[in-house]
Amino acid sequence: MATPLIEICVEGIDGFLAAQEAGADRVELCASLVEGGLTPSLATVRAAVKAARIPVHVIVRPRGGDFLYSEAEFATMLEDIRILRGEGVAGVVIGCLTPDGLIDEARTKALVQAARPMAVTCHRAFDMTADAGEALEALVRAGVDRVLTSGQRDTALEGLAILKRIADQAAGRITVMGCGALDADSIRTVRDAAGLRELHFAALRTVPSGMAFRNPHVGMGGTGKDREYELTLTDTEAVRATIAAAKS
Repeated sequence: MATPLIEICVEGIDGFLAAQEAGADRVELCASLVEGGLTPSLATVRAAVKAARIPVHVIVRPRGGDFLYSEAEFATMLEDIRILRGEGVAGVVIGCLTPDGLIDEARTKALVQAARPMAVTCHRAFDMTADAGEALEALVRAGVDRVLTSGQRDTALEGLAILKRIADQAAGRITVMGCGALDADSIRTVRDAAGLRELHFAALRTVPSGMAFRNPHVGMGGTGKDREYELTLTDTEAVRATIAAAKS
């Protein structure tokens, strides 16, 4: 089997730089990985593209939660893609569903058309569909280049049977990129069992904030106050170890 391509999912410019330094072949650039990834700021995108020696793919996701978007939200996705196309970004990462758990083909086609000549990946909205096989065919019809999936389970190891079935069904018409808690211990098993040529993971570690003063009386959001004094960083050594395992 050919050496797999490794994409690292990162948050912000520091995550991008760490992943690139650790040997990533490509990066998915996000904000707010605690919500599964949201569209990063334009300044962050520009900083990554300026520093990039590898392709930068940017998630286009206007909010957390489900993948059923209002007309106003969808309009912002189209506009984000239009802007990203002019910024030297290699690809965008998208996903839109219908209320009954199908790929929204009309919107997906519109996003693909807006993105060209950038590459287009469907993110794990795919894993929230009612029928993985039909969802794959919908993505092929819409012209999507790649689908990111854990086999509709929390981890790739749990979703291995569906991952393999989807990879076989794809038959070269669309790239299946496996993900889902991949690390140095599991990535080769998933690679070989599903026959995947692209793999994706986020090697994250949590470190304490450098803040010396901490106001105990106020929080900035819905998460626990302790979370506001933690940073989630890309773990360079874990990225290196997992890439080495995947390419061995």
